[in-house]
Amino acid sequence: MQRSLTHQKPLTLFAYIFFFIIYESLSSIYLFLPPLLAVLFVLFAKALKSGNTISVLLVSFCLVVYEAENGYLLFSSIIYFSLVYKLLLPKLNKNFSCKSCINISYVLLAYLGYYLFCTVLANIFLLPMPSISFYIIYYIVIEFFIVSIL
Repeated sequence: MQRSLTHQKPLTLFAYIFFFIIYESLSSIYLFLPPLLAVLFVLFAKALKSGNTISVLLVSFCLVVYEAENGYLLFSSIIYFSLVYKLLLPKLNKNFSCKSCINISYVLLAYLGYYLFCTVLANIFLLPMPSISFYIIYYIVIEFFIVSIL
C-alpha cells in the first residue's frame, strides 16, 4: 500500500531535522561549513508569521541543537529570536523596501545580535564570555547568499 502524496510532509520535515543534526555536527568539526544560524532565524520568523505551530517547534528544536553544539545557554536563541521578531522586525520591514537590505539585516541580527545578547546574558548571570572568531565574517557572507535564496 502506497502513501498519498499529501501525507508525506511530516516525513520530509523529520528528514530535514535529521540532516540538520548531521550537518550541525559536521559544521562543528569542519569550520568552513557555516552553522546556519541566520537560516534558522529566517525559518523561525517565517514559521511565526504563518502561525504554523509544528514548524515553530521543529525550528526551535534545531535551535536547541545549535545551542547544545556550541555551548550557549539553553533556549537563549529562541528567546532572542522571539524578541527580535516582536520588537525589531516590524520596524525593519517598515523602514526598508529593499529585499537585499532586509536579508543582510536578518543575517547581521542573527549573528552579531545573538552574540551581543549572549554577552549581556553572560554579564548578568556571571558566566564566561562567549567567544567570537573571524570565521563569523565568512559565515555572514555565505549565509547572506543562502538567505537570499530563501
